[in-house]
Amino acid sequence: APEGRGHADLNRSSGGSPVAGNSAVPQGWRAAARWPKVEVSSPAARAASRVPLEPKALPMKLKWLKPLLGRTGPFTTVYLDATRAETAGNTEAADRWKGLRRELEHTGAAARVLDEIGERAARPTGVAGPHGRVLIADREGVCVDRLLAEPPARSSAMFGPVPALLEAARAADQTVEYLLVQVDRQGADLFWSDTTGHLGGDHEVIEGGHDVVHKMREGGMSTGRMETRVEDSWERNAEAVAAGLDRRVAVREPELILVTGDVRAVALVRDAVGQRVRELLVEVPGGSRAEGVKVDCFRQKVLAALDKFRTRRREQVLSLFRQEQGRDEGAVTELGDVIEVLRRGQVRELVFAEPTPGQASALARRTVWVGPEPLQIGLDRAELTTIGVTDGAEELPADVGLVRAALGQDAGVTFAVDGSVELIDGVGAVLRWSDQGTPSESLVSQSADRARIREVVKP
Repeated sequence: APEGRGHADLNRSSGGSPVAGNSAVPQGWRAAARWPKVEVSSPAARAASRVPLEPKALPMKLKWLKPLLGRTGPFTTVYLDATRAETAGNTEAADRWKGLRRELEHTGAAARVLDEIGERAARPTGVAGPHGRVLIADREGVCVDRLLAEPPARSSAMFGPVPALLEAARAADQTVEYLLVQVDRQGADLFWSDTTGHLGGDHEVIEGGHDVVHKMREGGMSTGRMETRVEDSWERNAEAVAAGLDRRVAVREPELILVTGDVRAVALVRDAVGQRVRELLVEVPGGSRAEGVKVDCFRQKVLAALDKFRTRRREQVLSLFRQEQGRDEGAVTELGDVIEVLRRGQVRELVFAEPTPGQASALARRTVWVGPEPLQIGLDRAELTTIGVTDGAEELPADVGLVRAALGQDAGVTFAVDGSVELIDGVGAVLRWSDQGTPSESLVSQSADRARIREVVKP
């Protein structure tokens, strides 16, 4: 689409009226003018009819895409293999970009935006080994530039009214934002992961300030007093490390904290941290602030801990999906039902079926219609008209519209691998709340009309 067409964007609004059934819309979002009404007799009854669903929180891995909120389209989205080949030096990523630029020029992307993307793509990432990069620009310039842990299978670019975010969501699903804490009885070194999920971010040091940390070998009362003083120093230093961790974690919000080092110091820090940090803490043996660590061995232990966390994070969502699907209460599947709960701001986590390698996804040939606002989404244009969208409607690939709507209500995205859940049309959703207007999945199994069941991914 040429620049300016439709202006389908991710705008915030200062106006707009409250809409029944849409309390999960983040503050500042303008909801559609009219939603399908829920037949409940009074405001009090409507509020009472909503059932909050547990657990209280699920992983939210898309916060780094928040700079897109409030931006006006059209958008240019580029997924680039940023891996540096030894023979090509720093030019290989720039060479890959040149081919994508030619494609984007033919679709109407602005030259000055493409120039900025090209300048960024030419800069060395400083990351060794295979990795990718996603760059997303609006009409003003680049607003997201992030390294990805894995390069895309094929570098690609898209120009359109909204950004193409499915690959960004998949990259987030592969990455863990974590903090590695190496402790001893004097303090700790803090190593933050970068955007690819590898160590390479900030390094901070916390020193306890109590330097009497070694016990004496001689006997006697003075030795006992010294030992007491030493143990007191260990505890005070651990408390200083714990307090520093509590403050930093509250601000930076890592998904996982790996702690290693002196066994006694690790235990003291673990006992001294606050509840939030304790929930994120995982001990990894084999590391140390001192020299002599078997680096390769310790790295493998860290990678194993990260892999275990990713598996647990995904299974937490899929287990809840299966549970709520069995209750016919807090989960839906089938494209039309997922669109309806997205429109109503009910979605906590969007679930996509990961296609078998070499095969297209169940959504590959499906499209949706969207309006200027993220939650304005429908199976066809008539659905948008029903909710009051008369201008700026666009037909988009289904995955593009679905992820955009998920981001618009602070929902996460999870990929179901190996047929681990049953998904009609390759998509489902875990809900924040349920009411009488929520689609009932029992209607699918009871209905004689099987046309709506296009593909089922089963365990």
